[in-house]
Amino acid sequence: MSTTPTVYVGMSADLIHPGHINVLNQAAKLGEVTIGLLTDAAIASYKRLPHMTYEQRRAVVENLKGVTRVVAQETLDYVPNLEQLRPDYVVHGDDWRSGVQQQTRQRVIEALARWGGQLVEVPYTEGISSTQLNQSVKQIGTTPSVRLSRLRRLLEHKPVVRVMEAHSGLTGLIVENTAVSVEGRTLEFDGMWSSSLTDSMARGKPDIEAVDISSRLQMVNELFEVTTKPLIFDGDTGGKPEHFTFTVRSLERLGASAVIIEDKEGLKRNSLFGTEVAQTQSTIEDFCARLAIGKRAQITNDFMIIARIESLILEQGMDDAVRRAEAYIDAGADGIMIHSKRKSPEEVFEFCDRYGKLPRRVPLVAVPTSYHQVTEAELADRGVNLVIYANHLLRAAYPQMVKVAQTILANGRALEADPYLAPIDEALAIIPENQQ
Repeated sequence: MSTTPTVYVGMSADLIHPGHINVLNQAAKLGEVTIGLLTDAAIASYKRLPHMTYEQRRAVVENLKGVTRVVAQETLDYVPNLEQLRPDYVVHGDDWRSGVQQQTRQRVIEALARWGGQLVEVPYTEGISSTQLNQSVKQIGTTPSVRLSRLRRLLEHKPVVRVMEAHSGLTGLIVENTAVSVEGRTLEFDGMWSSSLTDSMARGKPDIEAVDISSRLQMVNELFEVTTKPLIFDGDTGGKPEHFTFTVRSLERLGASAVIIEDKEGLKRNSLFGTEVAQTQSTIEDFCARLAIGKRAQITNDFMIIARIESLILEQGMDDAVRRAEAYIDAGADGIMIHSKRKSPEEVFEFCDRYGKLPRRVPLVAVPTSYHQVTEAELADRGVNLVIYANHLLRAAYPQMVKVAQTILANGRALEADPYLAPIDEALAIIPENQQ
């Protein structure tokens, strides 16, 4: 008695286009089609997090013509699902013969050979580019609710989330669009950090909360006009309780994903001064009350309030830092940021080790400004979930601009400054609308 052949098709299915439909049509001609739908974590392991959640993508794929069933594919590697289902055919576009999926393809061939299965490759559909489609999505933009929820999705599905500071629309575009390929994987920043330090410096003001919240929120709005990635807001101390309530509600309404507040009080001074300037740490009770006020103010479950611990900065000791982490989690903090001004990451590593033994934990954030030799992988191995590069774009711009200014003054013309400048057409191309 003959049975209908079984066919396996692995898909991300974030943006369905005619190339996908062509593959599915060819697969349906061979037998009953099972879609191995890559999970968010599987996709994020080699490129950006998908626009749609796994559940949303599954709802779309289940209703495509010719699809019999949908199963989760937990990794980029097909083999675990193939060994369980033992399909007669695997169907895929022929564009995976090179690049990040070349080794995946070879493993599929080897697995199918074990039970006589066959790989069928469908010619690439010309004129269709996922990259172009993603650029179109970016140009359309996003909604506050989609952007707001994205940070929690990233933390849930990526081993480490990387965030870069942005203090202008231009730097926002840099964070939005910069990508590199490393061993076949596309790496990019996952989100933006709206830093009190860089917001102040960009305005020529000291980092003492001299720039009011309304002005900083205007910059967030300017960033959101030209980007789609999530944003974490540097809330300094949070200010007075009634001010913090306003900040939380305003950020949530705009679509920011999180605010980080530090457990200090009084006139804000930059943490990297440490004990060289007078800085007062809040009591545990007072800061827990501040966190609770913020949590009561928020409307959605997606918005995050992250507690920044200054104990190591202010030389209050590791025991104090760990004790505060536990108390802040109990008070409702959605994340813990541990700060250090040491040149070595050792005390941060020690905190991570002790934090990992707490009975309750939330995402852990590190800001490797002073201990910059540490890698993201090393931090992730210690349990860090999110890494913030807190001021690097502004610090990169400053010396270059000074050099150009000095060169023009010294030579009485701009010619000698050319090696330090982007060509005008390249500078214009940063803004997509300039190319239209």
